Amino acid sequence: MSDISSAQTPSSTTAQPAAGASLRPDRSRQFLVTLFGVYPIITLILYLVLPLTAGWPIWQTTLIVTPLMVAIMVFWMIPQIQKRFAGFIMRPVRR
Repeated sequence: MSDISSAQTPSSTTAQPAAGASLRPDRSRQFLVTLFGVYPIITLILYLVLPLTAGWPIWQTTLIVTPLMVAIMVFWMIPQIQKRFAGFIMRPVRR
């Protein structure tokens, strides 16, 4: 099993746990950072797609929007969040 502490980047400047301490993501902080990233991206996608799909049933528009959003999340946004906000998201495991 890989150690989650390897996700900590050298550029993180927040308080560091003691050497050897395990880290885990704080889900509420991860939620907030992801929400602030998802909202503008989904809004932009909708602005671009809705004029092209005017009059379509909602399920067809969603069929176009969903793969775009998931691809952006998986290949760009989540890696950027993990890299840039690791010090904010990752917290020491309480024992």
